[in-house]
Amino acid sequence: MLYNSSSSFFLLTGFPGLEAAHHWISMPFFIVNISVLLGNGTLLLLIKEDHNLHEPMYYFLAMLAATDLGLTLTTMPTVLGVLWLNRREIGNVACFSQAYLIHSLSLVESGVLLAMAYDRFIAIRNPLRYTSILTNTLVVKIGLGVLMRGFASVVPPILPLYFFPYCHSHVLSHAFCLHQDVIKLACADTTFNRLYPVVVVALIFVLDSLIILISYVLILKSVLSIASREERAKALNTCVSHICCVLVFYVTAIGLSLIHRFGKEVPHIVHLIMSYVYFLFPPLMNPIIYSVKTKQIQSAILHLFTIQRVEA
Repeated sequence: MLYNSSSSFFLLTGFPGLEAAHHWISMPFFIVNISVLLGNGTLLLLIKEDHNLHEPMYYFLAMLAATDLGLTLTTMPTVLGVLWLNRREIGNVACFSQAYLIHSLSLVESGVLLAMAYDRFIAIRNPLRYTSILTNTLVVKIGLGVLMRGFASVVPPILPLYFFPYCHSHVLSHAFCLHQDVIKLACADTTFNRLYPVVVVALIFVLDSLIILISYVLILKSVLSIASREERAKALNTCVSHICCVLVFYVTAIGLSLIHRFGKEVPHIVHLIMSYVYFLFPPLMNPIIYSVKTKQIQSAILHLFTIQRVEA
C-alpha cells in the first residue's frame, strides 16, 4: 500500500501475524499498565503524605515515579488502541509529539538515576553534612536541570520530522512512535537525525552510567573503611534499591540498543518484545523494588492502610 508524501498520518503496528490474538495479548499489557499506575501513583502519594519521607532521597524517588508514570501514559494509549480496537492511524503531529515525549522521558529517567546516585554518595561520604549539602533548593535545581537536559536534548532531531516529506509506506514497526522508526520513512537527507542520537546516547546514557559506576566505587571505598560490620551492612543496604533500579534500566536499555544495532537477522518479534520490556519493565519494577527493599516505604504503606482502616 502506497502513500504520497502529503499524507498526514502513520500506521502503527501491533504484533504482525498475531492480529487474531491481539485481544489476548492486550491482557498482560493492561495488567502491567494498571500495576505501573497503581505502584508509582502510590509512591507519589506516600511521599506527599508521609512527613517521614520528606527527604532528598525520597524527593528523587518521587521524580523517578513521576517519570515512569509519564512514560507509561505516553506509550500505552496507542499500544492498547492497536491491540483492543485495531486503531492504527496516528496523525503526524501526534506521532512526533509522542516520540518527543518518549525519548525525552527516557533521558530524564537516566538523569534522575544519576541524581539518586549523587544523593547516596553524599549520604555515605558526608553523612553529617547530608542535609546541609542536599537542601530543598538544591534538590529543586537538580530536578529542573534533569528535566531541561532531557527535554532540550531531544528537540534537534525531533523538530525536522515536522518538515520532512514522507513517501512510500507510512507503516511504523511499533504500536507507538519512535524517532528511529520515523526517519526510515522520510524522503530527505536524514544524516543529522541518524548521527545526533548516537552522540546523545554517548554523552548522556553512557556518561551517566559511568558516573554512577564511579560514584559507587567511591561509596564502596567509604563503606569498607567503616570499622563496624553492622554499620557497613546498614550503609550498603541504603543503596541496594537504587542499584537494582539502575541495573533494571540500563540492562534493558543496553539490550534494546544491541538488538537494534546488531540484530539484523533476529526475528522482528524479538525487537518488539525488547522494546516493550524497555518501556514497561523499569516502571513496573521500580516501585516494587523500593517497596520490598526500603523499610521507610514499607512503614509508610502500613501507616496509610492503618489510617484508611480506622477511618472505615
